[in-house]
Formats: sequence, structure tokens, C-alpha cells
Amino acid sequence: MRVPASTYRLQIRRSFTLFDAAEQVPYLKSLGVDWVYLSPILTAEQGSDHGYDVTDPSAVDPERGGPEGLLALSKAAREHGMGVLVDIVPNHVGVATPAQNPWWWSLLKEGQGSPYAEAFDVEWELAGGKLRLPMLGSDEDLDKLEIKDGELRYYDHRFPIADGTYSDGDSPQEVHSRQHYELIGWRRADAELNYRRFFAVTTLAGIRVETPRVFQEAHAEVGRWCKEGLVDGLRVDHPDGLADPAGYLRWLKDLSGGAYILVEKILEPGETLPQDFATEGTTGYDALADVDRVFVDPAGEQPLNELDAKLRESAAPADYAEMVRGTKRMIADGILRSEVLRLARLVPESHGLPVEQAADALAEIIAAFPVYRTYLPTGAEILKEACESAAAYRPELEVAVGTLLPLLLDPANPIAVRFQQTSGMVMAKGVEDTAFYRYTRLGTLTEVGAEPTEFSVSTDEFHQRMLRRQEQLPLSMTTLSTHDTKRSEDARARISVIAELPQEWAATLNTLRELAPIPDGPYENLLWQAIIGAWPASRERLQGYAEKAAREAGNSTMWTDPNEEFESSVKAAVDAVFDEPRVTQVVEDFVARIDSYAASNSVSAKLVQLTMPGVPDVYQGSEFWERSLTDPDNRRPVDFTVRQQELAKLDGGTLPEAGTETSKLLVTSRALRLRRDRPELFQGYTPVNASGAAAGHLLAFHRGASDAPGALTLATRLPAGLGTAGGWRDTVVELPSAMRDELTGAAYGPGSVSVADVLGTYPVALLAPVDGEQA
Repeated sequence: MRVPASTYRLQIRRSFTLFDAAEQVPYLKSLGVDWVYLSPILTAEQGSDHGYDVTDPSAVDPERGGPEGLLALSKAAREHGMGVLVDIVPNHVGVATPAQNPWWWSLLKEGQGSPYAEAFDVEWELAGGKLRLPMLGSDEDLDKLEIKDGELRYYDHRFPIADGTYSDGDSPQEVHSRQHYELIGWRRADAELNYRRFFAVTTLAGIRVETPRVFQEAHAEVGRWCKEGLVDGLRVDHPDGLADPAGYLRWLKDLSGGAYILVEKILEPGETLPQDFATEGTTGYDALADVDRVFVDPAGEQPLNELDAKLRESAAPADYAEMVRGTKRMIADGILRSEVLRLARLVPESHGLPVEQAADALAEIIAAFPVYRTYLPTGAEILKEACESAAAYRPELEVAVGTLLPLLLDPANPIAVRFQQTSGMVMAKGVEDTAFYRYTRLGTLTEVGAEPTEFSVSTDEFHQRMLRRQEQLPLSMTTLSTHDTKRSEDARARISVIAELPQEWAATLNTLRELAPIPDGPYENLLWQAIIGAWPASRERLQGYAEKAAREAGNSTMWTDPNEEFESSVKAAVDAVFDEPRVTQVVEDFVARIDSYAASNSVSAKLVQLTMPGVPDVYQGSEFWERSLTDPDNRRPVDFTVRQQELAKLDGGTLPEAGTETSKLLVTSRALRLRRDRPELFQGYTPVNASGAAAGHLLAFHRGASDAPGALTLATRLPAGLGTAGGWRDTVVELPSAMRDELTGAAYGPGSVSVADVLGTYPVALLAPVDGEQA
């Protein structure tokens, strides 16, 4: 199995095709990247910028460059000694435009007689043998149906007509009543949908890859890539939605010829990947959380808790556990009600549980779940504990929960299989997409894969986690930014400084609230932190984020029922950043106050992520400052030309000033090159402790194997506090051998060296053994 030393994620789309990616391969090689990492490239909904809405798994998307584009990219990578990793989407397909998806079109036209009926997860009996499509503005819109060119039309939406179900003179409504599908009002999807979706997205229909024929047809093209040597590894999107993730991964390993495989899996604190998963690891959200927290000041927790309580007009800050139980229950009773009801209908009548009571108990169990899902028999104890918690929280459901538990524990029972697929959906929507927008004391903490109640981690705890990572998941990916992060790495690095200056933040926030009030204190905290993190940003970007964040939180406005008055106040507050000089000044003054500390956090986190155990990924463009907010903001185009030019200057001997984005390019390129070119320097992990007055501000580790020379990472943490305390002063660190800083070229050691000397130019150093010296 070929394994990458590092990867670089590229978002492939119509405006940046596989051919465009091929042109960037020389730059990526120069940057130090080992493998090119591609977003989904199978044929997707036309115009899709993300590619997760695959409409035809049998071909590379023509809009993204087609098979010729993949060949060109793969050839360019091979010529430069690089590998290719591709993101694949086994859980669902895109059905927004039925005519673009041959499988879905066939299902709509032929119903249960379609050769693709077994591919989709449909509860046919719920709607009398029909598939419910929530496409109408309301049920009354059936009178707006038309028949045109042999198809049923609803405005621009096109649907097939089954053979023999239409004669001249038939009304569109009559024809509709004879189809294998039923068009219904979109609001009915929450409780009445009868096909499995991706989360609550009705335009993404789940497919049953646990069925051998479906797996084979959905993966024939992917198999070709591997067989023909076009790709070297696969990233599996959302395996938690699958009926049998472990079985799927075994099939995929075999299909790929034993290729390097990663899974997009959110691991909650203390959770590990099931041992029977045929994978090298995760896509790195767990690593992201660890890196973030070692750069957060624990002293900021109490004052930020007090600020949170004040903003909520409460005697105490938000109770996150109670909040999550509530948001998950809201999702289970709301946009995912149809999934819970389907579970309830799987309870045998002989068990004496009415559907409504079963649904209530199931929703309560899911609300109590501490992880995304179980993988029975793995996780059985977690399921039992969740049932105990649900029964304790709702004693009147104790009998119902007790009745359900044996069914949910049986891996062969259909309700157990579907329950495992459903709990993760509720977790994702209730936590990532709701609670993360409500729990606002520090935005750094509410990131995908993170536990927001863990405010910070000490250097000792960080080292322990890295030692476990080196032992258990040495080939797992690490990352700081992705296409799904709520805030990109450098926005979070800025926000983290707030934990060092909580009183200054409280005063700044208070001024902003007075100048541009929004009637939702916790939301104001979230929004102004995001603006500080992303600044400078365009009005359009910030307005888009502000609206999405408010609606996702669902406290003061909602996607399905927008509060116009509240949203007007939000829009006015964002406009004030650009139109009201006093507001602009407050924002810019605070950014100026913290920017040197934020830059220190940024390059420190970057160097740590690039040199810690695991396979580091660089998200497109993040070798410069990456201060994006949630999607689609974090999927904006990247200017590679300017990056190439700046890298050439660095390679020409020009050292950038500390605090500039070019200094981040320096750190990124030198770390990537060292990992790729001298892999023997990254074989182990040993914590390195400094001594002296400011030792607590240094995070350092040695990556050599035992009794062998290796790379040494030195990074500054809590830079505001370091400055207040008078700098590094007498702090020293022991070097095992003569070493050279890959960033500055300066040589040090062996023996005791001053941290102030080593970190005199940049807040980080990457030291490599000088040739011929032994540790």
C-alpha cells in the first residue's frame, strides 16, 4: 500500500476542473505536497460546486474535466512523483433534477419494477406503493401540473410518465395519480417522507450499497481508477449513513486492491474507530480539535462563562449537555420526524407499543446518544447507557425504552440497522448544525468533530494524545481546515486570542452591541467573533454568514419561517461594519490589538499540524491566511498565481517578516518538504519540555524514532500572555544534536539553547539534525 507523506485538498468544479488541477501540480510539488487530494469528481448535479450530489456514478463529471481530465491530472502527478487521493460518496446520490440521474428517473418511471428499485431505501407501503416527492409549494399546487413533451411538469421540474398511464385528453392531475410517485407539499417531508435522505436534504437520496449489485454498479468507475493506476487512495464521505460501514469498507479495500483509505468519521472524546474498519484512519477532525485547544488559554474559561451568562440574562452560562439534548430532540421531532416514525413502524405489533409511543421513546434515546452511532456489536454498552439516560430523563417512557432495547441491540434486526443509520443524522443536525450556533462563548470550540465543553488542553495532555495517535493511527489524516469547517484555521486562531483577553473582548462586544444592536445576546457574541475572525471580509460574505448562522441556530429566526424583523436587525448590524465609521473603528481596533497574537497562533498551529503524527492535509489556499467562515464561504476560488510567485521569492532567499501571510507560506512549504524528503525524521514522538520562566508558553516535540535523529518542532502558545510576562527571558530547551532551523537556516546546539534565540525571528522553529550528527 502506498501511503502519502502529505496531501493538498483541491475543490474540483466547473470553474476549476481536473485540467486546471493538473496545471497546479508543479506548484504543489514545489510547495512540498506528496499527494493531490480531490473533492468528488463523479458526475454530479449540473452546476454543483461541491460534487456531493452525484447523479451518475458511472463516469467522471464532464463539467469537472471528464475522464480525460482525470487522466491528465493523474499523469501530471505521476510525472512529479506524486499520488492522487479522491473523495467518494457512497451514502447518497443527487436527485434534485430527476432527468440528470438515470437511476432515479428509472425509479420514478417504473416504481418497484425498476431495475434500480433495490438501490434506493424506500418504504413503499407507507404511500400505497408510491414514492413521495416533496416538490410542491403546497398540496394545492397539483393544479399547476402540466404535461409537455411526454413528461409531467411542475414549473421547471420534470418527471417521467409511466408507460400506458397517459392518453390524449387526460388531465395532468389524472396522470399524476397513476404514477409510481406522489408529488406532495415540501413541508410534509418532515413527517411523511418515505425514502432515506442524507440528513434532512430531500434532494439527496440514500442508496443501499450494502446490496452487492448496487455496490458493484455504484463503484465500477472507482474500481477502474484503482485498477488502471489513476488514483492511489480514497476518502469515504459519511460512512455513518451506511447500513454496514465495516462490510462496505472491506468491499472497498478489495475493490481498490488494498489502497490507502480514509473515512470521514467524527470521533467523540474517548471514542475510537471500530477495529474491524478496513481503513487507515479518519479525515482529521479529531486532530483539529486537539491542535486548537492547546492554543486556547484555560484562564479565559471562567470570564467567558460569566459573559455568556450575562448575554443569556441568566445566573449561569449555557448548559451544553442540556442544550444538545434539546436540539437533538427538536430535530428528531422536526425535520427528521419521518426517519423516527419509520423506525417506530419497524417495532413488531406483538410488542404492544403504539407508533407514537415508540417514536417518542426512540427520539429520546437518540437525544441521549453521546456518539454519532454504534457499529453493533461495537457500541452496545453505549446504546444501553443511552437507554438508561432516556428512561431516567423521561420515567414515563421506561417501559417503552425497555421494550425497544433488545430490538436495538440485535444487529440482524432491521430496526437496529436503521437506528444506527438514523442516530448520526440527528447528531449532525442537532449538534453541528444547531447547537454549535447556540453555544457561543468561544467560536474556536464549536468546530466539526470537537467537544465544545472541553475549553482547552494542557501541553501534557496534548502530548499524551499525540503518543496515542502515533501508536494507534499513525496513517490517519490531520487537518486544520476543510470544505466543511465552521470557521477556517486562521479565523479560529484569531478567535482563540479572545480567551487570553476576555475582559477586553467583553468591553469590545458591549460597544458593538450598543452601536449595532441585535435582540439575541448569544448570537451577537457568535456573529461579532466571526466578523473579527474573518476581517477584512466583503459585505456579501459577512451577510451570507450572518443569515445562515442565525437560521441554523433557530432561536430568533428559522429557515422555514424567517423572522423578518430580527433578520433586518442582523443585516443592519453587518451593514454597520461597512457604513458606520464608529463600528468599523471598533472592529479594526480590536483586530489590530490581537493580530500579532493571532498570526503567532496561526503559524504555530500550522507547524504543529504539519509535523505531528499522522498524514497532514493542507486545504486549498491555506498556505496563505485562511479566514473563511462556513460553506460556501470556505469554498471560494484560490489565486494560485500569487502563491507561486511568493514561493519563488522564498526560494530565492527572501525571508518574510513575522506576522505576514508569506511567513505562513514559509512554514507550510518547509514543513511539507521536510516530511516528504526526509521521512526518517518523522518516525516517532517524544515530548520535549523547556525550563525557565516561560516554559509553559512552548509546545515542543521530537519526531525521531527512539535513539535516532528526528525533526524538532517548537511552537509558541498563549502569545498575549507571553508578551505581558516579559517574553521568553531565561527559558531554555535541550537539543539532542546540532540542528538547523528549516525556516531561517540558523544552526543551534547541541545542548541547552535559549528559546528566545531560536524563536527570535518567528514564533515557531522547525529544527532538523545537521547531516552527520547523531541524536
